[in-house]
Amino acid sequence: MSRDIQLKERWEQLVQILSDQFSQGEDLDLDAIIYLIGVQEYGKFGQKFKKDEKLNLMHIAICRVLEPYGYYEFDYVDHDGWPHYHVKEMLPPLKAGEQSVLMKEAIVNYFLEKEVIS
Repeated sequence: MSRDIQLKERWEQLVQILSDQFSQGEDLDLDAIIYLIGVQEYGKFGQKFKKDEKLNLMHIAICRVLEPYGYYEFDYVDHDGWPHYHVKEMLPPLKAGEQSVLMKEAIVNYFLEKEVIS
């Protein structure tokens, strides 16, 4: 099976699982899934977040899923429990479609690691 087809199938499987669990079946978009990963990595569930905290959660998620690609490295958790990462390598300039594919691939790999999908 080609890599693109496998990624598409895994992505669709992941969207279905997460949508069923978190949005009563309405398909979650990429940003919503990134947000969920941020909440998972922060570890404080059932909490209401302010707008700036939601952006921080999405940043945490992006750092976490791109860490295996060598772009970010986990640094520490601060006294409030927020994970911090530092940039190891700048992301290459990517077109919007290329960014989307990279993020979907990184997210699929994250959920493969967490054994949510196979």
